[in-house]
Amino acid sequence: MTASIISAKQAKDSNVKDLLKQLNSSEKGLTSDEVKTRIQEYGPNAIEEKEESLLLKYLKNFWGPIPWLIEFAAILSLIVQHWEDFFIISSLLLFNSFISFFEEYNAANALKVLQSKLALKATVLRDGKWSEVLAANLVPGDVIRVRMGFVVPADAKLLSGKYLQVDQSALTGESLPVELSENDVVYSGSIIKQGEANAIVFATGVHTYFGKTTELLLDKSQKSEFQKAIEKIGNFLIIFDLFLIAIIFPVALLNNISLIDIVQFSLVLTVSAVPVALPAVLSVTMVTGAAVLTKKGAIVKKLVAIEEMAGVDILCSDKTGTLTLNKLSISTVDVYDNVADSEVLLAAALTTNSVTPDAIDQSILDTVKQRDEVNSRFSQTKIIEFSPFNPDSKRSEATVELDGKKFKVSKGAPQVIAELVKTESAQKWVIKEVEDLALKGYRALAVSQTDQNGNWILLGMLALFDPPRPDTKETVRLTNQMGLDVKMITGDHKAIAVQLAKEIDLGTHIISLNPDEKEKDLRLVNFKQVNGFAQVLPEHKYDIVDILQDEHHLVAMTGDGVNDAPALKKATVGIAVSNATDAARSAADIVLTEPGLSTIVDGIRESRKIFGRMENYSIYRIVETIRILVFITLSILAYKFFPITTIMVVLLALLNDIPIMAISVDNVEESKKPIRWHINNILSEATFIGLVGVVITFIAFYIGLNVFHLDPGSTLQTFVYLKLSVAGHFTVFVARTKKHFWSIKPSKYLLMAVILTQSIATLFSVYGIFLPAIGWGMALFIWAFAFVEFLIEDTLKVQFLKMRASFEDGH
Repeated sequence: MTASIISAKQAKDSNVKDLLKQLNSSEKGLTSDEVKTRIQEYGPNAIEEKEESLLLKYLKNFWGPIPWLIEFAAILSLIVQHWEDFFIISSLLLFNSFISFFEEYNAANALKVLQSKLALKATVLRDGKWSEVLAANLVPGDVIRVRMGFVVPADAKLLSGKYLQVDQSALTGESLPVELSENDVVYSGSIIKQGEANAIVFATGVHTYFGKTTELLLDKSQKSEFQKAIEKIGNFLIIFDLFLIAIIFPVALLNNISLIDIVQFSLVLTVSAVPVALPAVLSVTMVTGAAVLTKKGAIVKKLVAIEEMAGVDILCSDKTGTLTLNKLSISTVDVYDNVADSEVLLAAALTTNSVTPDAIDQSILDTVKQRDEVNSRFSQTKIIEFSPFNPDSKRSEATVELDGKKFKVSKGAPQVIAELVKTESAQKWVIKEVEDLALKGYRALAVSQTDQNGNWILLGMLALFDPPRPDTKETVRLTNQMGLDVKMITGDHKAIAVQLAKEIDLGTHIISLNPDEKEKDLRLVNFKQVNGFAQVLPEHKYDIVDILQDEHHLVAMTGDGVNDAPALKKATVGIAVSNATDAARSAADIVLTEPGLSTIVDGIRESRKIFGRMENYSIYRIVETIRILVFITLSILAYKFFPITTIMVVLLALLNDIPIMAISVDNVEESKKPIRWHINNILSEATFIGLVGVVITFIAFYIGLNVFHLDPGSTLQTFVYLKLSVAGHFTVFVARTKKHFWSIKPSKYLLMAVILTQSIATLFSVYGIFLPAIGWGMALFIWAFAFVEFLIEDTLKVQFLKMRASFEDGH
């Protein structure tokens, strides 16, 4: 007998006992055999996306402004029966559509793999044991445990728990958390803000009340500033092309060139100017980068974050687990007023969550296990009621019974426990102990319990130590060299933060933010001089990011808790550290699977390389557009004929796109400082190189016409075509570095792509495939000429960039 499908209304109206009966389950959960039967009946706990057919995805590449231009040019060739033109133009159309489809298909598959690594997990009771499973494997009747920071994996009814605070804003739009308790219903996709409880699952997948949990899906629609800038370059090239065509059109008509030939040539010229490979280059470059980062322990949720990271100049890093090992151990047990250290340890152990302990709880439990007398008394104690730690109260509490006596125990932040005790002597002792321990780099945890009158008394203090990671000091030094300002963010005492800062050479100007700190006070802080913040609350993180962004900084912020989500969303790049809560992971742009600052730094370095590749592509594309369009326009104006044919323009566009794909894996010089998009610098450099290319191309044109006496309507056009093609691909090596071309070697893929395409162009020109043949003599001369042009362009580029840098420094 299996469970029936139960609606949210039915679950609300039923009490726990009736619901368990309807689900044919119990508070002990299901057996493995029952789970297998139910997953076959109900399917996985997931919303299956409706995927487009591969055919439809492919056909979409034939629809849009750029494909329309190519299709129109092909139709015109068909009308006038220019069969070779029709074949080549159609090949260009098919090639571009195939490249776009192939790369988008690969990108989509890569993103699915990355997303699967972020799959939600759930703590479930099966076969009488608690275990962790993929949320997709939950079935109606499962008993699950939800706790602070968890995203609820399915619709469920609470079985136990004093109360929960649940954030349903992603589902209902309500900004404030709702308080729920036993018998209430929690919905899939909501976030547990506080508390812990067991619950019985009554609906999964498509049967949940809201029917979907899309908040954790990748946001592919968002465009970064860098992508927008690339699109602006594309628009600039099209407008520039249309302007030159407006000049060519009347001149061609006056020289009795047929209207259809002019229109066809103009369309193909426009296609050659348009950055057709742009979407594919973007996809390939970013997905390649995402795959590299995954191997280094950083899963990219939003591809645009890779580009944004290139410009990050401030990294706000959590202390615990990122700068430190996050492996707490109890160094010393300091007792108050002659209390036995065993009593302090026992009280601390009684306020731990022994089922799902955090790092502090685990360190206490490990220590207790090593003390037989404490461990024995711990196992004899009955825990009547337990309230886990939460960031608001900053303490945990339990009501227990031992030796026939009931009393309360609590552990937490020293200042909070001191206020609980309310005796002046105890408060003074706490303050002194915290300061003494902090000077040694220890974290203090105070422990207290109630006496026979119900009054809180202080027992003592646990000294916890979390040493810096072995690579942190070196990584901080590297980040400084990269132009990154690392700021430590910690909820710990200022003295602890200062001690760690000394050990890792971060700088010791640490500001303490008391709980009453307001944003207006934060805005008075000179953030440039600050090395970190101590006693930080989650809302402070948001304020820190907001203020830094107002000062025109690009900020990366790390976080791990549910309350860090607003700051992670606000940051230029939100980074969920390893072992972060589901809520933090869902809000972040990048999720770390490995601890440590070095993983973040690797991500920033990789993003700068990706940015460099995109910048190189942009310069190359503008140079080629200027070189081809300006040369053709001036040639028509001066010589009254087309220097290259339509089919040659198409071949240039077709062969140019192949090495462009290899740019996505090219070796690039890593920027030593944060990179931002400076479109004026891109345009000035590309325009300079492009105009140099125009001048040298006219020299080649003159040699072909007046020295070699080539036929203007035949072999001269092939001569010019091969020169534009070979020199154009040499330009890739000019554009890919700000220094001389030999400063960084190209990747073997780029080199092979250029050799392959130019071998094809040369063979076509030599043997007259689609073009008038010019023979090997002319071809070898063009290669030599293009190589000399390449050396000249590279030399002039370096000098131009030096002059521009000197001019900018002077201003």
